[in-house]
Amino acid sequence: MNQTTPYLFFTGKGGVGKTSLACANAVKLADEGKRVLLVSTDPASNLQDVLESSVDEKISPVKGVPNLFSININPEVSAEEYRKRVTEPLKDILPEAEIRKMNEELSGACTTEIASFDEFSRFISGENEGGKFDVVIFDTAPTGHTLRLLELPAAWATFSEENPDGASCLGPTSALKSSQERYNKVVATLRDASKTTFYLVARAEQSSLREAWRTSEELNQLGLQNQELLVNGVFQSMDSSDALSQKMEAMAQKQLNEIPEKLQNIPLQTYPLLPYNLLGIEKLRSLLNTELQEKLVADQLTVTSELRYELNGLDQMVEDLTGRQDQGLIMTMGKGGVGKTIAASVLAVMIARRGFDVHLTTTDPAAHVQDFINQLDELPSNMTIDRIDPKLETKRYTEKVLERKGKKLNEEGRKLLLEDLKSPCTEEVAVFHAFSKAIQQARRKFVVIDTAPTGHTLLLLDTAGSYHREVLRNTDMDPSKIKTPYMALQDAEKSKVILVSLPETTPMREAAALQEDLKRAGIHPYAWIVNQSLSMQDGLKDPLLKSRALAEGEVIQNIDENLAKRLYGIPFIPEEKLLPAILRFYSENQLMKAN
Repeated sequence: MNQTTPYLFFTGKGGVGKTSLACANAVKLADEGKRVLLVSTDPASNLQDVLESSVDEKISPVKGVPNLFSININPEVSAEEYRKRVTEPLKDILPEAEIRKMNEELSGACTTEIASFDEFSRFISGENEGGKFDVVIFDTAPTGHTLRLLELPAAWATFSEENPDGASCLGPTSALKSSQERYNKVVATLRDASKTTFYLVARAEQSSLREAWRTSEELNQLGLQNQELLVNGVFQSMDSSDALSQKMEAMAQKQLNEIPEKLQNIPLQTYPLLPYNLLGIEKLRSLLNTELQEKLVADQLTVTSELRYELNGLDQMVEDLTGRQDQGLIMTMGKGGVGKTIAASVLAVMIARRGFDVHLTTTDPAAHVQDFINQLDELPSNMTIDRIDPKLETKRYTEKVLERKGKKLNEEGRKLLLEDLKSPCTEEVAVFHAFSKAIQQARRKFVVIDTAPTGHTLLLLDTAGSYHREVLRNTDMDPSKIKTPYMALQDAEKSKVILVSLPETTPMREAAALQEDLKRAGIHPYAWIVNQSLSMQDGLKDPLLKSRALAEGEVIQNIDENLAKRLYGIPFIPEEKLLPAILRFYSENQLMKAN
C-alpha cells in the first residue's frame, strides 16, 4: 500500500474479504506505533470473530494489540434511534396507524445508510469520544447515494416545509444529529487525497472486478479519487497433479490479466488465498507478513481431516420442487456476488428438462441470466426467458412522481425529490408491478425469478395510509391486484423463496439478515443454497483446496442446523461456461448413483 492517510475506507461486496484486510492493516499500523481506531458499520459484522476480542458500540481496546481500538456501529440500532427521533414528536399529533406506516417507510436500506453515516461522520470530524487517533479505518464505506443526498441543501430543511412524499424511505434529514457544517467538513475530508484513501476490495472474478469498477466510477463522480484496488484470495496451485487446482489458478490469472480498463490506472495489490481463515491477531498479521505466513501455511497443511460435507445438489432440489406440483413461483434471493443468478438459471433449465413449462425472468440490472443461457447449445422448447428492466420501470415511475409532486416544489425541493427517487427502495417499488405480472403466470407454469423484492418493500406496499395510496396512484395496476402478489408470496405452497449464500461467514450472516427481513413480512424461505462449495468435489489433492474445503464445514453446519429448513449445494467449478458445466456435474452424479 502507498503512504497511509489518516482515514482509510475498505469497500466491497460481502465475502470479498474487506473486513480481513481492514483488520490486518489496522494491526500492522498499530504494531508500527500508530494509534489506530477500527470502525465497522456492517450490519452483519464479524469484527469480534476476526479480532478475537470484544467489540461493541463504545470504543474499546483490542486484546493483544497495544494502540489498536475498535467500535462497531450497528446500523440497525442507529436506524431505530433515527426512526424514534422522527416519530416521537408526532405521536400526539398523528393516529397510531400513520405512525406505524411512517416507521415502515423508514425501515429500508436508505434510512439505515443515512443513520449510519450520521453516526460515523463524528469520527471524521474529530468529535468522537475516544480522543485523537493517528489513523481511523472504516470497514465499509457510505454509498454514493447517501453522499449525494446529504450534499443537497434541501436535505437539511425541515420535514414539513421541504420533504417530498414521493417514494421516500429516508424521512426528514432534520432528524440527523449532524449539522450541515459538520457534513460539509466530512465531505471535504473524504475528497482530500492527502487525508482519505478508498480501498476497493475484490476477488479475481469477473463479476467482483466489475463491481469494483462500478464503485470506482461512482466515487470518481463524487470527487473521491484517491483509490487503490485490492484483489483478495488469489489462488495459486500447490499440486500440479490436481486438475481442479490447475484450472482455478489459470482462471484467476486470466481475470487479473483482464482487469477492466478503467481500473488499470489504479494502484493494484494482490493477496493470496490462504489455507486458513483469518481469525485472530497472529493470522491477521500473517496476511501482510510473508515470513509468518509461510510458517502458518506449513503448519496448516500438515493438518489432515475428513473434509467432505454431504450436501444435496440442485438435482435433488428440482425433484423436491416438482414432486407434488406442476406450477409455482420460485425466487432466488441473496446479496450481490453469491450466485443467485446461476442458481436460478440451473433450476429453470433442470425443471424444463423434466418436461414442465418454465418461464425464467430477472430483475437484475446487469441481466446476467442471458449471459448464462447463451452458454447452452440450445434452450428447452418448453422454456421462455425475459427481463424486467429496472431502469425502464424506475424511469416511468420517477417521471410520474416528478409530474405530480414537482409542481409544488422549488428548485432545491425538486433536486431533493429527484435524488430521493434514486434510492434502492424506489427501484424496488417501480419494478413491483412488472414483478406482479410474472407472479400471475405462476398459476399456469413454473416461474423462476432471479432476485425479488425484499421484505421491506413488500411491507411498504402493504402498509395502510397515504404512502400506500400514493403508490397506487402511480401504478397502472388495479388496486386489488397490488395485494394479490403479496398474498401469493406468503403462501408457502405457491411460492418458494430460496436464499443463496457462499460457504463463508459474512455471506451467511447477510443471508440470515435477509431471512429475518422476509419473516417480518410473513414470508418464510423454502430453502438455502450454498454456492461454490469445494467440499462437494471428490478427489481433491491440492493441500490448499483440501484445507479450504475443511474450513467450509463449520459454516455449512451452522446453516444446516440453525438457519435453513432445507439445504442444497452447488459445487465450485472453475469453468468459464458455468451453466453447462454445472448441469454436466449433476447429470454425471446421477449416472454414478445409478451405477
